[in-house]
Amino acid sequence: MSVNYAAGLSPYADKGVCGLPETFDSAEEAKVKVETLAQLIKESQFLVVHSGAGISTSAGIPDFRGPKGVWTLEEKGESPRFDITFEDARPSLTHMALLGLQRAGYLKYLISQNVDGLHVRSGFPRDLLSELHGNMFVEDCEKCGRQYVREKVIGVMGLKPTGRYCDVVRSRGLRACRGKLISTILDWEDALPDVDLNKAENASRRADLALTLGTSLQIKPSGDLPLLTKRKGGKMVIVNLQPTKHDKHAHIRINGYVDEVMKQVMELLGLDIPKWEGPTVCESSTGASEAAQDVKPPRALPAKRRGKKNLVKDERKREAAQLTDNGSVKEETPSVKREREESPVVKNEEK
Repeated sequence: MSVNYAAGLSPYADKGVCGLPETFDSAEEAKVKVETLAQLIKESQFLVVHSGAGISTSAGIPDFRGPKGVWTLEEKGESPRFDITFEDARPSLTHMALLGLQRAGYLKYLISQNVDGLHVRSGFPRDLLSELHGNMFVEDCEKCGRQYVREKVIGVMGLKPTGRYCDVVRSRGLRACRGKLISTILDWEDALPDVDLNKAENASRRADLALTLGTSLQIKPSGDLPLLTKRKGGKMVIVNLQPTKHDKHAHIRINGYVDEVMKQVMELLGLDIPKWEGPTVCESSTGASEAAQDVKPPRALPAKRRGKKNLVKDERKREAAQLTDNGSVKEETPSVKREREESPVVKNEEK
């Protein structure tokens, strides 16, 4: 749960501003804003959604900086109360509405700061999802990069070994990979996953509409990604009860519960919200799903760290991860391919 997750993080002084008051738009004002949002979605060519802890509070998972958030209560010397485990949590209306928007062709890419795994368990295609801070249900092989989506939480944080080993059979059936499996959950100063971050940045640049849901946009670099859309001439819409770091950049700022906003948006678009029928892992946006695992490329060197530290971006990696119009990854350029094939790291992995 977010409580245990927060307790497992290393001490970190700059957790952002906590406990800001929540505000609500009047019914009339909210109606006008939601109608405008629905029209923007209908007219958009490349919608990207950025989700935060606020979309999971209705699922019983506490947020962090709200009036009763984990870190807000921590500052007051109080302990948060909770009644649900990550395994028992069900995707919220917003989680399922986002799946409906994707299936209807509106939502092209989803970028999440959440670690609760509810996007994946809702059935949202993993190839159109960047989970920048990790997933409590996912562990990956530090040797070959294969990811495993488990039914139970991994129980380990900070990119540490989980005690299990990769069982992928290598080429020609010689032997299993046997690489150590590690947690995908980041600690404060851990580097963000390079593949996911590159795809998130590229999607944000392609977007003509960035919709942020339930996030105060305080943590870098995740919170700054919607600004990439703004700088490229797109619009940004913020839905949150508390003020956010980038309110002044928003085309629309909706003060309300994300579930209520998304319910009205789906009605205005004439779309049904899919029913959740239990944990479902969908690996591909083509609709194919598998029970518990996904293959991803070996993780490249980190580009940025969570929090305030940034490293220099590697433009060659960015070029190799450019998104096509449907959100998939373009084939790498000849120069990048040649550089990759000549790399001693790649050669060693292929042996």
